[in-house]
This record gives sequence, structure tokens and C-alpha cells, in this order.
Amino acid sequence: MNLSQFFEHWSIVENPFRGEEARHDSIFARMGISSSVTRPVRSEPAPGEVELTRQGTSSTHSDFEKILGELHQPSTSIVFGEKGAGKTAIRLQIAGRIGRHNEDFPDNKVFMIPYDDLNAMLDHYVERGGKKDNPFSGVRLVDHMDAMISIGVGRVLNAVLPGPTDPPAANLGEGAGKRVRKMPALIRRDLLLLQSVYDTNDPSGARTARLRQLLKMPGGGHGALTVIGMWLGWMPAVGLFGWLQFYSGWDPSGILFGAAQIGSGVLLLLWLLLLGKALVLDRLVINRIASKVHRQLRMVPRPASGFLGSLRRMPGSVLGSGELPTTDSDEQRYAMFARLRRVIAEFGFTGIMVVIDRVDEPTLINGDTDRMRSLIWPMMNNKFLQLDGVGLKMLLPIELRHALFKESSAFFQEARLDKQNMIERLAWTGAMLYDLCNARLAVCRPATSPPLALVDLFTEDVTRGDVVEALGAMQQPRDAFKFMYRCLNEHCASVTADEGSWRIPRHVLDQVRRDESERVMQLHRGIRPA
Repeated sequence: MNLSQFFEHWSIVENPFRGEEARHDSIFARMGISSSVTRPVRSEPAPGEVELTRQGTSSTHSDFEKILGELHQPSTSIVFGEKGAGKTAIRLQIAGRIGRHNEDFPDNKVFMIPYDDLNAMLDHYVERGGKKDNPFSGVRLVDHMDAMISIGVGRVLNAVLPGPTDPPAANLGEGAGKRVRKMPALIRRDLLLLQSVYDTNDPSGARTARLRQLLKMPGGGHGALTVIGMWLGWMPAVGLFGWLQFYSGWDPSGILFGAAQIGSGVLLLLWLLLLGKALVLDRLVINRIASKVHRQLRMVPRPASGFLGSLRRMPGSVLGSGELPTTDSDEQRYAMFARLRRVIAEFGFTGIMVVIDRVDEPTLINGDTDRMRSLIWPMMNNKFLQLDGVGLKMLLPIELRHALFKESSAFFQEARLDKQNMIERLAWTGAMLYDLCNARLAVCRPATSPPLALVDLFTEDVTRGDVVEALGAMQQPRDAFKFMYRCLNEHCASVTADEGSWRIPRHVLDQVRRDESERVMQLHRGIRPA
């Protein structure tokens, strides 16, 4: 017997247990997001396809509501979990819940910043001079803040100025480009300032010019009087010299001739000084400021030419205002977060949710605990974690939990983890995994088919408690799915199709449980790859 015949007998149109990664799991995507209210939803089938039922219940961890918190007032949560415990699934469910919340409350929306694909940022950081033994030992809190603001600003700009698709544009509603023109002048200035500093899709400053024209903001460069002086500043010197010479009768020995030389020389010198300031000094000042900004934004993958091109198009009042992140002060970054909040508030967003995930996956991290600790620990700052209107959801590998308990009391005092909704381990019980497997089984069957529980796939001498206990030994969803997948395969491989043996016997359950429990133990001990 093969799996297709087994599934056809039970009216299962897709293997419920083949997915191991939430991002690429079509079944998980169909299950939708969980809510306190059960809402069965029927997917729209393509012609010739079977109509399936989606069900959101029992698809989330029991701690999900604590992790999510109150969307009307975003808060911080710190979660530690093993590989396969469902951290990425929780991230996707958070995104789904935020999407539905924004549909239900268009005037009290949550702006999500996904901070989970760190490869480009970390590569840029290392290129800027990271140490070779542990290139992330010098990572600062402001580096993370710059990266998060850059992602958020990019999502806004890609909706206002359609073009690049990375990061994905935020849903700002229809006519976002027209709405930004009607924003107050202060908010438009905030948006232009954010773009000039954090837009990674602007390598030359051209988007700054486009946005400035869209916002109808004054341009950079020199003022009108300065431009007039540069072009016509020589004329007073020549005119004064000619006028005095005319009245002196062009007599070189006369007093007026000497006064003409002195007066015109002074005016000519002033004109040359103006030219020097406008053409040399001002450029050097802008170049120096752009260099400082580029040096400070170590995790914003943008070339120096982008900062220079953008700042040259900014009004001179911005360059000397102290608003640009030219130092390692976190106050400038907190001010940038506040500007981003003011901008998105014009589109109905009252809070920001930053979701941190997959910190062990970047190429330069590669699961190294020391590098992960160096990268994440700067964010363990109570002022940052409790930032008003900003909630951080930190979904971290279990290795960082072990490292956390080795820290000093001073570290805990600064982080104040007692206020951060910390979950020390994302644990799954057998009953939770049973419900999860049941939910996946349900969405893989036609909407018109009779109910089928997971235990119904086993022979009568296998009780629900036996299945729950076996799943509990797997400890997490990924291994539970592998366990069920192997049970199905082992049974189908041991019987023929004409036997009509459509239920998995106890001896298969027991054998697979022993083998998979050993595999899970070896995996946790680090002596088995998967």
C-alpha cells in the first residue's frame, strides 16, 4: 500500500504531516490565524479541485495570547524555544492577527516591522570593520534601532513611492501618495528626514528629490540670495571701480583712483569668499556630515553616495539641527522612532510591532551561541524594551536562554526581564500536539466529509491517551509531524493494498515512538543533525 491509497480511503487530499518549516507549509497557511472565536472558513477551490475547510482553532500555542499581548497597546515579549518549537509559526500568526486587527480597527492599526532577515544588515556591518574572531562583539543598541527604523521607513516609502519591493510595502490604504501631500508641514518634514537617512533603496539621492517634489518641500542647496551673489557678486566691484574712475578723470594719481582700487578690491574679495563658501566649504560640511552618518549607520546597507546625495537635497537647517544620527547617542534614534510614529499615525497606525526571529540562521551567525549573544544582548535594555507605543516580540533560540542564566545581576537589572513577558521555554504537551495534528488533519479533508480524529487512524487497541503520550515524547511540532509521517509510512510499507488494513496497529506506534524518541534525544544532545 502507498500513502496515496491510504489517504484516498480516509478522504485526505493532502499529507497533513509533511511540512516541517512554517514559512513553506501550505497547510499551515490554510489553517489561518487562531482567535478566541472559532470561525470556519471555506477556501475557494479552483475548477476541478476539492473544496476544503479551514479552521483556526487549536493551531496556536497556549502561550500565544501572552506573547501577542494587547494590540491596542503593543508590549514586549521574550520567548525562548528549541528548533522546531514553532517560533516562526508564531511570527506568522502574529502577522496574521495584526492584519485582521488592522481590518477591524482602521483607526487604531498596528504597524509591523519584521526583523527576521538579517543577512544583508550583518554582511554590511562586517564589511564596515567587524572583528574576525567575533565580528558582532561591537554591536550597539543604536545599530539595531537604525536597522529597525530603516525597515519601517522602507515599508512606508515603498507604498508612497511605488518601485522597489524590498522591504514589502506597508498597507497604507488607497491614495497614499496623495495623502502625504496633505499632511502637516512638520510631518512632511519628518518623512523627508527619515527618507534621507534610512532609505536603503536610494543609492544616489534620487528618491529624496522625488519625495521632496511629492511633499512640496523646499529643496536643499543654496538660498536665492546666495545664488544671486554667486552669479552677480562681481558686478558691484566692477561698477564701483568704473564709476569712481569716470569721476576722477582716469587720473592714476588722484584720490578717487586709489579709493576705487581699494573699494572694488574689498567687494571682489567678498565675492570670492562667497564663492569659496558656496562651492568649497559648504560641500565639505555636507560631505563631512554624510560621512559621519554613514559611519554611524553600520547596519543600514546603503552606500555613502546615497547619504551624500540625499543630504545635498535637504534644507540647510536640517544639517545643523542636531537631528541627524552623527554620533552613537541613542537619543537621536529614539527621536527617529518618534518621527516614524508621527508619520504612520497619519495613516491610522497608533503602534509599532517589531518581530525578531531567525537570529540563528544568518550566514555569519550559523547557530554560534557567542555571536547570537553579542548580537541580541544590546537590545536587552529596559528603556528600549519599554519604548512607548512600540512592542518587541523576540523569538529566540533556546541556546540564548542557557546563556542568559549565566549573566550577572547587573545585566538583569538593566534588562528588567521581569517586565518583559518572558517565556523561558516554548514547551508543547502531548495534548497540545494532538490538537495541532487534529487541526492539520481537518484542513486536509473535504468540507463535506464526516469528522475524523487523529486516533481514528489507529486500530481500536490504541487509545487517545496512547497517541497523546507518544506525541508528548516528541516535545515540539516539527518532531510530532515527523513522528506521524513515519507512522503512516511504516504502516503503508508493511501491508498490501488488497489487505484493506486502513488503521495503524499498536506495534507500529510503539516501534516508531522508540525510534523517534531516540532521535529527539540525540538531536537535543547535539549528536544528530535532525
